[in-house]
Amino acid sequence: MASMRDIKRRKGSIQSTQQITKAMKLVSTVKLQRAKQRAEQSKTYFDCMFETVNSILQRTIGMKHRYLQPGETGKKAIIVITSNRGLAGGYNSNIVKLITKGEFAKEDLAIYAIGKKGKDALARYGYEIAKDASDMIEEPSYPDAMCLCKELLEQFAEGKISEIYLAYTRFKNTVVHVPTMLKLLPVEVEQEEKGDETFIPMNFEMEDEEALDMLIPKYITSLIYGALVEAVASENGARMQAMDSATSNAEEMIDKLTLMYNRARQGSITQELTEIIAGAEAIS
Repeated sequence: MASMRDIKRRKGSIQSTQQITKAMKLVSTVKLQRAKQRAEQSKTYFDCMFETVNSILQRTIGMKHRYLQPGETGKKAIIVITSNRGLAGGYNSNIVKLITKGEFAKEDLAIYAIGKKGKDALARYGYEIAKDASDMIEEPSYPDAMCLCKELLEQFAEGKISEIYLAYTRFKNTVVHVPTMLKLLPVEVEQEEKGDETFIPMNFEMEDEEALDMLIPKYITSLIYGALVEAVASENGARMQAMDSATSNAEEMIDKLTLMYNRARQGSITQELTEIIAGAEAIS
């Protein structure tokens, strides 16, 4: 059995750790409230944008456009959104697993990393890090998403990348966060039908190519920004849960160590009494 001094030192160490986890939980809770409100306010807009643009593209029957055609050469680019800090449970590792255990070959991918944790993990696995935009996750903004979208579209137009994907954590509620892989380019259009009737083709007032050149970049930028906002909310939700679990585990360990300390103290007192009685009997 460990000595009373060792148990007391161990208990003090866990109590110090518990104070840290409590503080981190409180900080994450405050950040979560702000991030959750932001995600919920923007979610309606981005869901509507996604459904509207998809509805428009489903009516572009027979239209040929560079954003609708898969590239023949080039790597597949994946925008990987993780966090810059750890202590968030499986938040970061779930996104990394989405890449490493997915259907894509390592040599075919170019990683555009938003978040140091994802970048470092994928670099250790040997993936090509084409861009490190980790600062973007600290304060997500629409202009940052627009700049990243512009860069990717230029790479796509030049044939350096053939497909663009987005890997992020979708925020459903405080305790449910879903790792998601979303294909951005080429835009996949499925012809929907209702019974025997198909949708009426879309007619653009301007030239078709000019309309899609304006529409699709805004569409992709919106998806990237929406993913950033949801990822921040998911990160803080995951960290709050992780710190709450760590605090509860520390409480259980402190209770066990307290019991061990009391038993060791009782054993020490019993031993001293036995020695005193034995000494008194020897004298008499």
